[in-house]
Amino acid sequence: MQRRFLDYLIITFKGVAMGAADVVPGVSGGTIAFISGIYEELIESIDKVNFGVFKVWKQQGFKTAWKSINGSFLLALFSGIAISILSLAKLIKWLLHNEPVLLWSFFFGLVLASILYTAKQIKGWSPKIISAIIATSVLSYYITLAEPFASPDSPFYLLFCGFIAIIAMILPGVSGAFILLILGAYQTAIDTVNNLRDGLLTGNMELFKDALLKFVLLAIGAVVGLKVFSKALNWMFKHQKNLTLAILTGFMIGSLNKIWPWKKILKTRINSEGEEVTLLDQSILPSSYQGDNQIILAIIFIVVGFATILILEGLGNKKNKI
Repeated sequence: MQRRFLDYLIITFKGVAMGAADVVPGVSGGTIAFISGIYEELIESIDKVNFGVFKVWKQQGFKTAWKSINGSFLLALFSGIAISILSLAKLIKWLLHNEPVLLWSFFFGLVLASILYTAKQIKGWSPKIISAIIATSVLSYYITLAEPFASPDSPFYLLFCGFIAIIAMILPGVSGAFILLILGAYQTAIDTVNNLRDGLLTGNMELFKDALLKFVLLAIGAVVGLKVFSKALNWMFKHQKNLTLAILTGFMIGSLNKIWPWKKILKTRINSEGEEVTLLDQSILPSSYQGDNQIILAIIFIVVGFATILILEGLGNKKNKI
């Protein structure tokens, strides 16, 4: 496919949108790729990245190898994703510390709408589909109640989180940030991106090295997960689409407990930066929340989050009609 510079610039902007989606729990970068019309090309390009590329490079040169993996497309797209994540991580961290109720309200609205968006794509409801939704809803709910089985700062746990969270880049409807949230590593991932950038800009090499190690571990897990999951999930989406969508729907229904805006902290831990952060919490009624429950603003932010997905869905439907 012959593309001009403007074409790659547009792809970069699509990457920016995907990166923004991947930072926010509840919105999937895969969904953005699907809506913007680059999902199939992304999957096929990722599938082409393997050790065989080095053989092509050796025999036919770098240019041929680069074209064989659609390298310019991947570079433009992932550059946009990186720019977006680096830009938004600081804002998300600030909101997590200063406006948690409003931030989680927005996320809650996003996931509510994502449930409807995913469920609407199921064609042909049956006892099997309904059972899958119920089973995965219950399983997902109990996962949200569980204490993370390892510290989010543990090297092996970071590898595991990167491995699992990359599913969001493969399958529309699943948020990688949301999976990190379920695993208890979302705050760590946001801090890692912020510290990586801040350490580099301020010249604080200790901060930079610590963040770089965590980033590399997450990236290695993501790359391995990308190759392991890509073929399997792509096959499921094409051959067992209804069942796959049912599983995704149930997963999101059960996980609403995790992003309920009003929480009671049950257990905390000290992270690698010496800060006290939440390890385990419990969903409570707004009336039982200690402090200002911001109920009116929270409802507004839930509606805004819900509307965001509806707008994205409308853009996708408009594109499909063109």
